[in-house]
Amino acid sequence: MPDIIKLLPDSVANQIAAGEVVQRPASAVKEMLENAIDAGADKIQLIVKDAGKALIQVTDNGCGMSATDARMCFERHATSKIKKAEDLFAIRTMGFRGEAMASIAAIAQVELKTRKHDEELGTCLNIEASTVVSQEPCATPAGTSLCVKNLFYNIPARRNFLKSNPVEMRHIIDEFQRVALAHPNIFFTLHHDGQEVYHLPATQLKQRIVHLLGNNYNERLVPLDEDTSIIQVRGFIGKPSFAKRTRGEQFFFVNNRFIKDGYLNHAVTIAYEQLLPDDCFPLYVLFIDIDPAKIDINVHPTKTEIKYQDEKAIYAIIRSAVKRSLGKYNIAPSLDFNRETAFDAMLSHSAPEEIHPPAVDFNPNFNPFHSEKKTSREIPFLRDVAERKSIPNNWETLYEITQKPSFEQQSFDLQHQHTLGATDEKVETISSRQVFQLHQRYIITQIKSGLLMVDQQAAHERILYERFLQQLDENKGSSQQSLFPQTVTLNTTDFALATELLPYFQALGFVIREFGKNTLVIEGVPADLPENNDLPAMLEELIEGFKNNHTVLKLDKRENLARTLAKNAAIKAGTTLETEEMNNLIDQLFACAMPNASLSGKQTLIKLTLDELLERFAKH
Repeated sequence: MPDIIKLLPDSVANQIAAGEVVQRPASAVKEMLENAIDAGADKIQLIVKDAGKALIQVTDNGCGMSATDARMCFERHATSKIKKAEDLFAIRTMGFRGEAMASIAAIAQVELKTRKHDEELGTCLNIEASTVVSQEPCATPAGTSLCVKNLFYNIPARRNFLKSNPVEMRHIIDEFQRVALAHPNIFFTLHHDGQEVYHLPATQLKQRIVHLLGNNYNERLVPLDEDTSIIQVRGFIGKPSFAKRTRGEQFFFVNNRFIKDGYLNHAVTIAYEQLLPDDCFPLYVLFIDIDPAKIDINVHPTKTEIKYQDEKAIYAIIRSAVKRSLGKYNIAPSLDFNRETAFDAMLSHSAPEEIHPPAVDFNPNFNPFHSEKKTSREIPFLRDVAERKSIPNNWETLYEITQKPSFEQQSFDLQHQHTLGATDEKVETISSRQVFQLHQRYIITQIKSGLLMVDQQAAHERILYERFLQQLDENKGSSQQSLFPQTVTLNTTDFALATELLPYFQALGFVIREFGKNTLVIEGVPADLPENNDLPAMLEELIEGFKNNHTVLKLDKRENLARTLAKNAAIKAGTTLETEEMNNLIDQLFACAMPNASLSGKQTLIKLTLDELLERFAKH
């Protein structure tokens, strides 16, 4: 019987390895940027076309390579970073496996131009699918220029699995930001389809954070610096008041290498305990410097996971360092028992000022028992509610058990009989539609068989969600124009997401247009939204909620945007509602396709029957 086990050709082995190392264009960008850093470059340029599918080019002014090294770097397990196994425990460079270049060359068309600083001519090397097409001397600047064209051109299945250009570009920007944050002393530029996205001169860490995330981050940062015998931690954390609902602005670097570590992230989160709501996450950019012999970075192909010898001690150090910084800069609440606040006003003035008694105006004809009509507040789903009525004289009727419903009420009850769960009864009526609010959170109304309790926030979210979905399907969202258009400047990632969502925003009733680099102008908002003077903050919250839903729930854009906008626009628990407003909310809830379920899958309403009440009172 012939032998059946064969050694795979190098080209096939490289394609298999590429599946782990190069998952998308952003993976190739990461490997290429890290190689430029390891080459000692202080100026790195990244050029991307078609979100990396057509071209990824990294040009640096590093040490360059000889003709032999240029050919050798595309071989598997060929590297200049380590020479023996013991070197794995003393790694300070970004790369060390020698797989990245071989993997990239196996699935793309690669052109490499490189020259050492002490040589007059460089080398130009062309490779396609691991096959060397040409190698010849050329004139090129000192350093290295690596062009990766037509990524996954020989693996159509993998190319078909790539996402849209905006999505892939966001991943590239994420990788670029991580590398740029870790090396603020290096000049970086990023160009996409001929437009400059980032221009980052060499600077200090704080300025690099501001350049990447936005100018408004300058006031959000709190410095952190802790030096111990185990690790050294430095960087910046965010003020609690600027926390967001997504984890996108959380960066851990170990020996300048970006890592993902839920255990250390928990240490930071615990330090913010009682300073943040449960659904908010703080900003942090933290650098951990540790002896390479005490960690193992050879855990995952992407090198974003690390094992520590003493992770519990590192956890405790990070938690205490964050708490110390919050307290040191008066971010956390503190009490000073040695300070007498009564003398603050006296110390703040060099000379006493003349004190004038306040003037008091009063109306001698005011009658506290006289009721006047007041206008209803502008709550989005109640814009057509009539003026607020005074308290009726026959208020005793609120406590009557049954009343004859009107013809309109009978029609409403027949329509929603199945929703309320009627059995053999004729019709379960919401008897007099007499409603009241409990703790500014629940709406309680009487029905024939008992009472009905409605969660006002969950009910309004359901109403708005189905309304926004319908507007997205029909592309007929009504809009109210803003008297004074407002501009909002976003970071590059959020701006790319916002421009991708502009057609959906317009379908909902937003009037938004691009206005320069990373800037949008808001000229109108949906008529269903409450009046909000801070439109930029509303748009930022909408984008943050969209990213959070995309990460956690994996929703499509249409459903994600409708859900996010509904949660932001709905009335919240603690809002006082008038009688007309509560009746209108109940009417619109039962007009929904799924009135019983909230957006989170919980109940929006609960029915308590008379039999259940009698059973509870009968218990001893």
